[in-house]
Amino acid sequence: MKLSVLGATGQSGQFLVSQALQQGHEVIALVRDVTKLTVQHKNLKVVEANIFSAEQLSGHFQGQDAVISCLGFPYKIFSAISGYTDSMEAIVGAMRLAKVNRVITMTSWYTSPESGQNAPLMVRFLLLPLIRSVLTNMNQMENYLEKECSDLSWTVVRPPGLQNVPATDKEILTHEGYFVPDPNGYPVTNSVARGDVARFMLSLLNSNEWLKKGVAMCTN
Repeated sequence: MKLSVLGATGQSGQFLVSQALQQGHEVIALVRDVTKLTVQHKNLKVVEANIFSAEQLSGHFQGQDAVISCLGFPYKIFSAISGYTDSMEAIVGAMRLAKVNRVITMTSWYTSPESGQNAPLMVRFLLLPLIRSVLTNMNQMENYLEKECSDLSWTVVRPPGLQNVPATDKEILTHEGYFVPDPNGYPVTNSVARGDVARFMLSLLNSNEWLKKGVAMCTN
């Protein structure tokens, strides 16, 4: 497939680009700084683009089969952030201009405010309050896709804490919700390999199972 990838210089994005090329996809990597993506491949084109400009992005979406976003934005403790919604609004606008229908993006477990009630104490009372600005904006982006993008085939992938390690051969567990629960309703894990998140995101290109849905994932 022909893929446009945003966030390709980030830790998750680099795993995804590498796996996509290994699988034979043609990739346009849309980055803020071309010097940060050092991989070279005959099926890889790296271009600098303003990720908040639908007009700029649309030219790089023309003729593509799907858009994948691994964009991430740092948390702020004393103020809100808007990078997730701002970038997704630009992506969606560009997709409509370019007549591309499929988008896969990633957020996180616990984006819904009440979904962390059964999380471990350290996560619930230390981590979640610390990154609340990120989770809130991720949730706003998810709501935007759900309420205003019925014309697009979107999927939101929600992983737990990200470990900067390659893909494994472990079974991928999924749940339509804000985390993957065990039989008692508690989270089955706290982390996942970034490589496995990339593996799952790419697998969705050949599946209709999670169209227009958010899916929590992890490995067994």
